[in-house]
Amino acid sequence: MILELLKKRCSVRQFQNKPIPDEAIALILEAGRLSPSGGNEQAWKFGVINDKALISQIASISYNQLWIKSSPLLIVLCTEIVEDKRGGRDIQKNRFPRYAEEINELDKDLYSYLNSEEHQTKITGTHMILCALEKGIYSTWISCFDVEKVAKLLKLPKHCIPSEIIAFGYPENETKVKDKKSISELVFYNTFEE
Repeated sequence: MILELLKKRCSVRQFQNKPIPDEAIALILEAGRLSPSGGNEQAWKFGVINDKALISQIASISYNQLWIKSSPLLIVLCTEIVEDKRGGRDIQKNRFPRYAEEINELDKDLYSYLNSEEHQTKITGTHMILCALEKGIYSTWISCFDVEKVAKLLKLPKHCIPSEIIAFGYPENETKVKDKKSISELVFYNTFEE
């Protein structure tokens, strides 16, 4: 079942002028809520945006990606910053020990912005898009946007950073799945040799 959903998943950038039912939104959010997170931290918030004026403003501060305006629903995946005293930088220092000192020296805000995806909002988003697709609702990831302007627009607290945005809706046109690379192009076993 999941593989069948993955095979039909594609990005849609033109949506019907049709609202998404509250019941479907609730299921999408529940799929995100049930997602795994490192240490079960669940350091995220989900912003449900269905106000057309707000969607239009987000499209503008997403570097004028005007197609976003056709979406009846945006979900803004926000990362809640884990404080340094709770080990907020430890994962990256352990992953990149050669740069541990530089990681410690980075300005707190800059480090938080650069590390905002570490708390697995992409996992929650993936669960959401698959749940939506099961209901015939398609989506597109939006990663290119002015983080600080979106945060200000949504009145987010300082410790809450918008990491990703997903546009949801019913496709205006017939969907077309793009070809994917073959398994042999993607997989290596044990060691990588060319």
